[in-house]
Amino acid sequence: MRYQSSIGAIALAAAALAAALSLPLSGASAADDSKYPDWKGQWTRVGSPNWTQPGGPKAPLTPEYQKVYEANRADLAAGGVGDVPSTFCIPQGMPMMMNIYDPMEIIITPEITYILISHVNDSYRRIYTDGREFPADAEENYSGYSIGKWVDTKGDGHYDELQVETRAFKGPRAYDASGLSLHRDNQSVIKERFFLDKADPNTIYDEITVFDHALTQPWTILKKASRKPNVRPKWHTEACSEENTWVKIGNEPYYLSADGNLMPTKKNQAPPDLKYFKQTQK
Repeated sequence: MRYQSSIGAIALAAAALAAALSLPLSGASAADDSKYPDWKGQWTRVGSPNWTQPGGPKAPLTPEYQKVYEANRADLAAGGVGDVPSTFCIPQGMPMMMNIYDPMEIIITPEITYILISHVNDSYRRIYTDGREFPADAEENYSGYSIGKWVDTKGDGHYDELQVETRAFKGPRAYDASGLSLHRDNQSVIKERFFLDKADPNTIYDEITVFDHALTQPWTILKKASRKPNVRPKWHTEACSEENTWVKIGNEPYYLSADGNLMPTKKNQAPPDLKYFKQTQK
């Protein structure tokens, strides 16, 4: 009996110890979560998505890429697509996706912050905030590889700014739909600062700075989004290929008519090469 009592006492002590150990851990987790800002909800763009505005500052392009931009603008005016990759369902990637053509969701965890946007196709970013460095073997993609750092700018023990650096891109990529292209070497480095408006917690800013070989100097722009008051917002998903009527054959864009036939997009545009098709003699 004394032996069984000892076993019971040990079991009770172990259970009490386990419960005691679990309390600080749970409390620490809750405390850590409270350090992060409330960026939940549905964010929609405020203002134009374009990086340049009429009468505003111009893109600091090199002479080479100024010519590329002018050629793209001329192509758009003639009915072409102006070298906008997303026309053909290529993911927009960075920095174009942060124009927030459709609503954005931000999901914060201690290790990763996710940015979700459904436009052209479902798009997302992973911003790693676990202290890692950029890996030498990072897989290149349109959104790049992002590493972030949370900052407490007020010194009150709560994070209020997320600083991000993004590298490891693949292309082609663009700034917006106006014909502004990034350098084809895809060596861009993009830095961002996310923070709420000091007077309005339902307004968020994304200060984006692009370092790119098509630029004569870094280019910074401030993007703004507003949080919808609906606590259960509606989200949609988009698959660009479902309804896209643009077709790219070789380097030429064509348009798919309502009856399923290929149409030119520009005056006097030549048809695609049909050398692999047997031609019917009329």
